[in-house]
Amino acid sequence: MLRRHFLATLAAASAPLSLRAQAAGGPLPIKLSLKCGMAQFGASLEEKFRILKELGYDGVELDSPGGQNKEEALAASKSTGLPIHGVVDSIHWKIRLSDPDAAIREEGLKGLLTAIRESKACGGSAVLLVPGVVDAKTDHDDACSRSIEQIRKALPLAAELGVHILIENVWNRMFYTEDGGNTQSAEKLVAYLDEIDSPWVGSYFDIGNHQRFSKPAEWIRTLGKRIVKLDCKDWGVKGGFGKIGEGDVDWPEVRKALAEIGYTGWATAEVQGGDLNDCGEILAQMKKHLLGA
Repeated sequence: MLRRHFLATLAAASAPLSLRAQAAGGPLPIKLSLKCGMAQFGASLEEKFRILKELGYDGVELDSPGGQNKEEALAASKSTGLPIHGVVDSIHWKIRLSDPDAAIREEGLKGLLTAIRESKACGGSAVLLVPGVVDAKTDHDDACSRSIEQIRKALPLAAELGVHILIENVWNRMFYTEDGGNTQSAEKLVAYLDEIDSPWVGSYFDIGNHQRFSKPAEWIRTLGKRIVKLDCKDWGVKGGFGKIGEGDVDWPEVRKALAEIGYTGWATAEVQGGDLNDCGEILAQMKKHLLGA
C-alpha cells in the first residue's frame, strides 16, 4: 500500500501543471492578456497599462509595424509592471507573404522582420502572423510554398533575438476547405508547421476562429505542443463572433484539451473592446470559460 501510494504521488507530481490544476479542480495556469487596441480608455499608454493591471490582466499585446509607440509602450510596461508579451504583424492581410508578386512578398518580409525586432525591443516573445490568403490569384499550395519561403528568410533573426513566429488560424482559406463542413481536422496546419520544422515557428491558436469549421478542442489535441500562444474568442452559428461564452465553443472540452497537452502559455482576448467596464467583463469571461475559475 505504501509503494502504491508513493507511485501515485510521484505520478501526480510529475504530471504537467495544467493537468494537476484541473485534477485538483483549480483553474488552468494560463496568463490572460488582450490586444492593446481593445482598451479604449486612458490618456496615455501608461495610464491604460496601469488600469489593465489593476483590473487583473497579466499582460498586453501590441501591433507592429506601426501601431502603438514602442518606446512609450516599453516605458509604460516598466513603470506599471504589465508585460508586453508580443506583437501582431499589422500588415499581413494587406501585404501578403503569399502574394503572386515577389516584390510584395519582400515587403511583407520586411514587415515581419520589423515586427520581430519590435517584439524583442518591447520584451515580447512572439509575432502573430497570418501567413497568406487563398484567393483567385493564389491556390492553397502556392499560398503555403510562397509564405514558407519568406518565413524561412526571417528565421535567422527570430533565432538570434529569441522571438517566435506564430501562425494564426483565421478565415483566410488556408488549412481548411471553405465548404468542407464543421468537422475538418488540423492536419493541413500540422503539415505546414512541420514542413518549416523550426523551434521558432509554431501555432498561435485562435479558439473561436475555427468553430465554424471544426471543434477547437480537437485541433488543440492534434496541434499539441506546436501551440505556443492562444487567441480567445467565441463564435456561433446564430450570432457569429460575440462575447466569450455566448457562442458555440465547448469551453469545458477546450479546457480539458488544453490540460491534456499541458498548455501553460499566454491567452489573449480578441473581441470587441471598450471602456474599463467592458474590459473587466472580458477578463471575467476569460477566467470563467477559458480557465474554469
